[in-house]
Amino acid sequence: MSGQVYHAKRQQFYGKIEGFWADLYGEEYALYDIKLLHQEEVSQIRLISQRIGFIFIKTASLLRRVPDETLLEMGYPKEILSFIRLKTLPSESVISRLDLIPYGDSFKCIEINADTPTFIKELFHINGLVCREFGVENPNEGMDRFLQKAVREIIFQSTDKESPHIVFTAHEDNIEDRETVLYLQNFVPSKFTPLHKLQIHKGVGLFDEDGIKIDILYRQTFPIESLIADEDEDGNPIGLWLLELVEEGKLSVINPPSAFLLQNKAVQAVIWGLHEEHHPFFTEEEHMWIDEYFLPTYFESEYFLQNGLSYVKKPAFGREGDTVKIFNKDGQLIYKDGQSSYSEYVPVYQKYVEHPTITFNCEKGKQDGQLLLGSFLLNGKPAALGYRVGGTITNNLSYYLPVGLFKGEG
Repeated sequence: MSGQVYHAKRQQFYGKIEGFWADLYGEEYALYDIKLLHQEEVSQIRLISQRIGFIFIKTASLLRRVPDETLLEMGYPKEILSFIRLKTLPSESVISRLDLIPYGDSFKCIEINADTPTFIKELFHINGLVCREFGVENPNEGMDRFLQKAVREIIFQSTDKESPHIVFTAHEDNIEDRETVLYLQNFVPSKFTPLHKLQIHKGVGLFDEDGIKIDILYRQTFPIESLIADEDEDGNPIGLWLLELVEEGKLSVINPPSAFLLQNKAVQAVIWGLHEEHHPFFTEEEHMWIDEYFLPTYFESEYFLQNGLSYVKKPAFGREGDTVKIFNKDGQLIYKDGQSSYSEYVPVYQKYVEHPTITFNCEKGKQDGQLLLGSFLLNGKPAALGYRVGGTITNNLSYYLPVGLFKGEG
């Protein structure tokens, strides 16, 4: 379709949806376009996601038992070692998102976003509206109800109280964060309190803006690595005070502490190291899964230089492609993200796999972009999925590309 027609149709469609950020940072974000999938492919993605998730979850149990020195070498901040060893919920992560690259007739996992994943409302809610607009079946049909059930169950596993005070929080001035949290907040009797209005009393509790003590804090978009650096106007380490409340059993947080344990990209270096040793921690079948779905990941770049392989250098804790660099087989930098906010974190080195390219419609006309699949896990079980499309490194300016099923496959 022409640029003018595309613009009109897109504006008409997304303009009717309340509480959604079809544009971000003054640029188009949600495309008025759709990528069609076969049902067989959707089933394959969910099976692969479940297997990858199982490997991560199993590894979390090992990481809680290793010495502090190992965790420090992996880049975990020393202030939170006791926090990340906590097992407060049956699930290691309530909502997590795998980032997968289509690879041959399978997929490779480049990371797990276990602590504060974004892309939730797009895949669990908006995708169905786009499918209806384009007259196709939604591969994520029913996943919104699955999400609601998962959030409700985990919240009521978090407390013994009959009527706990549940607060959802986010940065109020960030539309993506705020509207994602408000979407989730609708699932349970609760309230929304912006981050800057939360009040903490050291050793006593966390309180909302009305002075009511909070039993459960749902912080879907506020990462722990930012929280531990949080101070009030008097220089008090209020972020660390909050973690102490969790350790003392005076506050429950979701996602739980174990989600941050898995958020570290160095976990993949641990998984790959155990796989290379053919360590009995993993079964024969699990070693096969790692070989097929994971990428060689290390704490140094030597393996790639010795074997003439291109590789990616990324921070143990980092988001939206920030601070990611790509090197060729000779170790020469060939591409890097424009931002470097996470350079202080321990780096990991991962084999580079090129994203497949797709042609799509946008406000700029027909464009080519590189695909990255987001596949959600709810308490370790496969859920909604969908694509981002953008440049060599997927970042916060990459587009959201909805997905549908080929006709007759719903």
